[in-house]
Amino acid sequence: MSFTIGPYKFDNRLVLAPMAGVTDRPFRQMCRRLGAGMTVSEMISSRPDLRDSRKTRLRMDHEGEPGPIVVQIAGGIPEMMAEAAIYNVEHGAQIIDINMGCPAKKVCKVDAGSALLKDTGLVESILRAVVNAVSVPVTLKIRTGWSRDKRNAIEVAGLAETCGIQALTIHGRTREDKYLGSAEYETIRQVKRNVRIPIIANGDIDSAKKAQMVMDFTAADAIMVGRIAQQRPWIFGQVEHYLSTGNEPEEPPDELKQKWLINHLQNLHVFYGEHQGVQIARKHINWQLGHKKNYYIVKPLLMQARTAAQQLETIEAYLNDCYLKSYDRAS
Repeated sequence: MSFTIGPYKFDNRLVLAPMAGVTDRPFRQMCRRLGAGMTVSEMISSRPDLRDSRKTRLRMDHEGEPGPIVVQIAGGIPEMMAEAAIYNVEHGAQIIDINMGCPAKKVCKVDAGSALLKDTGLVESILRAVVNAVSVPVTLKIRTGWSRDKRNAIEVAGLAETCGIQALTIHGRTREDKYLGSAEYETIRQVKRNVRIPIIANGDIDSAKKAQMVMDFTAADAIMVGRIAQQRPWIFGQVEHYLSTGNEPEEPPDELKQKWLINHLQNLHVFYGEHQGVQIARKHINWQLGHKKNYYIVKPLLMQARTAAQQLETIEAYLNDCYLKSYDRAS
């Protein structure tokens, strides 16, 4: 099944969450290849003085990505957010997503991200400014509220629909919760019952069965997958298989996971340049291999590698050795 935002129809109902420092162009491209129907850029600041920084330029790089290009912007000044939306549309954005969900202290302390939820008047001003500034669809990501005793997602969702927001993502935690405890989906279900725009459910979706449960419980139009994709980017294909067939998905073979990881590391080296690419690749290696037996033995070598060749040679040797040993045991 698919869902739509404005004129855009997505292949399925699976969305990769925007994650700062994670969902760069190489990661988005990998997740699309592995089954994500929609991906969203890393959060881009609305501050004009940051537009020429290397970090922002890389976050705005969508070369070779399949559309529609979804760009998330963050900030707390309506006029500045409107200008940022225009700027990103001029540079290829086909959908603008507004961040009112990030709980990070450095974002909230400048009255952006989920900090905005405590001021619905400002929320409305930002939404109207951005929607009126661009001709492309504008979407919004929020949390269930500012704090546990002030869950106002239903109110914000109503404002969003009135202001012309064309899809709403809700993370099932408040700003106060950060990423602690478990996500709750009752608020998302209540929002879905109160608005007509598409709702994307987010929070703790880490398996195919969990994805089906959240969809059934909330009646959401789509689901957004975040942190688990760092460790298992192939989860999108597994969820799509389960939603389509009802059958438990198989785990991809080790040699295929190895191929995907190596290809992703190579893309990081090219995208960032060798020096920075090698550094950024380390966290992806840890995410995908950190749970493996005996990884601790090779981890120091991988973390100390200074060139792309060293990094790739070390990881290929480790993975091939692991694969051959597991093959020998099976034989």
